Amino acid sequence: MNVETEPKESESDWGELTRELLINILSRLSVEDRWRGTMMVCKPWFSAFKDPSLHSVFDLDSQFDSPLESTRWWTPQFEAMIDSMLQSVVKWAQSSLTQIRIRHCSDRSLALVAQRCPNIEVLSIRSCPRVTDDSMSKIALSCKKLRELDISYCYEISHESLVLIGRNCPNLKVLKRNFMNWLDPSQHQGIVPNEYLNACPQDGDDEAVAIANSMPDLKHLEIRFSKLSAKGLNSISQGCPNLEFLDLSGCANLTSRDIANASSSLVHLEVIKKPNFYIPRSVFHTERYGHWSLYDERFQTDIFRI
Repeated sequence: MNVETEPKESESDWGELTRELLINILSRLSVEDRWRGTMMVCKPWFSAFKDPSLHSVFDLDSQFDSPLESTRWWTPQFEAMIDSMLQSVVKWAQSSLTQIRIRHCSDRSLALVAQRCPNIEVLSIRSCPRVTDDSMSKIALSCKKLRELDISYCYEISHESLVLIGRNCPNLKVLKRNFMNWLDPSQHQGIVPNEYLNACPQDGDDEAVAIANSMPDLKHLEIRFSKLSAKGLNSISQGCPNLEFLDLSGCANLTSRDIANASSSLVHLEVIKKPNFYIPRSVFHTERYGHWSLYDERFQTDIFRI
């Protein structure tokens, strides 16, 4: 039996596929498969890869879904790679880009997003140590269709950016402004640079007031491990009356009474996540609270649930 060991020319010449067919094939692949293999097959494949229709959504979040962070993610070299990818997508998308979900980018690439992507509706840029108010102010002034923003673990972004975003993006419904666990930083030590861990913003109430005064139509708010107080939470409950989801996990400066009082006015609230952590009594001196009954009232000593 004569078995052919070489594919026929018509079967192996993938570059002869029509552009429409190539785009259809690429649209069915994962982001990883597109970037790591198919774009390098040949020039026609690379040309099809750059079609704007393939870049309306740029989502790298699944690539970071790992039980443990990598120290490599926090290096300038990795940041430069992410910036390069985002800048390429922005150029190829030709203003059709509507969703960006990445991590570890910088002001360099976000400035280009602000310049060329006025139709962005979802922007998720978690864990970006070199994203600052500079690029966020440009985003606020240029990307007015934003409806979802995630700036969690971005410690160089201040409450001033929150004000600008709120005032200029009237469609904003979802804000995620979470912080790393400053109560127990051990889960990040050795991975996230210590100077960044220690830079956790202290102005929880200023941020709460900024949210309350500029984002009245918010429906979903996450501020895990924020250092806001009862005053800040009251501002949010008064300024954001349409909240349906509120995540206060790790907000150690709030008591159960604070949360109950503030949330009582949120008539649309469906889900509220309260602080839930264990703090050994050995960490605190009894003199700090005067007596254990006050300590127990603050931290709910059965399983320390607030």
